[in-house]
Amino acid sequence: MANRLLADRDASPVGPRWASNFVKRHKELTTRFTRRYDYQRALCEDPKLIQPWFELVRDTVAKYGILEEDFHNFDETGFMMGMISSTMVVTSSDRYGKPTLAQPGDREWVSVIQSINSRGEAIPPFIIVAGQYHLSNWYEDSALPMDWVISTTRNGWTTNEKGVEWIQHFEKHTKPRTQGAYRLLIMDGHESHHSTEFELFCKEHQIITLCMPSHSSHILQPLDVGCFGPLKKAYGKEIEGLLKRQLSYATPTVGSKDPK
Repeated sequence: MANRLLADRDASPVGPRWASNFVKRHKELTTRFTRRYDYQRALCEDPKLIQPWFELVRDTVAKYGILEEDFHNFDETGFMMGMISSTMVVTSSDRYGKPTLAQPGDREWVSVIQSINSRGEAIPPFIIVAGQYHLSNWYEDSALPMDWVISTTRNGWTTNEKGVEWIQHFEKHTKPRTQGAYRLLIMDGHESHHSTEFELFCKEHQIITLCMPSHSSHILQPLDVGCFGPLKKAYGKEIEGLLKRQLSYATPTVGSKDPK
C-alpha cells in the first residue's frame, strides 16, 4: 500500500523493514498475531443483527408479563474423558517444538446440561454418559449429590428423548421458586431443544422459549463462556493432577471421592 502511494508521487519505494520501523517509531502502536475466526460468527457481531434479538426478548417479556426473577438460561457442553488442558512446563532452551504430555482415558464423551437464572441460582446438573445401562461400579464410594441426574445414551450425546427428560427436570426444580405466571427459557438452536414433545411440554407448563441467533453463542450465551469455559479448564487441571499421582487411566466412577 505504501509503495503504491509513493509510486503515484514518483517517489522511491520503501524498504523491506519499513513497516516494522514505522511501528517502532510510534509508541502507541504494537504488533499482534491474528487468530482464525469463523466468518459466520463475525457476521453475528454486527449490532444491526443482534439488536432485533434483544427487541424480541423485550417484546416477549412484555407480552407475557415475565418477571426478571423468572429468566432462565440453559446450555450444554461436552467433556472427553481423560483430556488434559494445556500447561506451562520448563524445558531446555535449545528444544524445538512444543513439549507433549501423555493423557489417560478412552475418549468417551460425557454431556452436561445446566441451567441458571438471572439471580445466579442453578438447578442440579443433568449429566449424560455413554452406555445402555447404569453400572453399579459408577457409583461406588460416590459423593454425588442425590438430586444430580445421571442418564445414558449410546454415545454420551444429547438426544430428543434426553431433551424432554431435561425439561421435566427443569420444571421440577424451577416451578417451586417461580415468582410470576410464566418462565422465560433462553437457549440455543440444538435439535433436541426443539422437538415436538419438548415444545408441547413447555406450552403446557407456561415455559416460554427463545432461541438465540445462530453462531452467536460466543457473545450471547453466558453459560458457554462464563461457566463452561472455566469448568473445562478445571477438569483438565484435575486430570493433570491425577497423572502426577501416577494414575494412568481415568475410570468412569461418578462423583468419586478418591480415584483408585
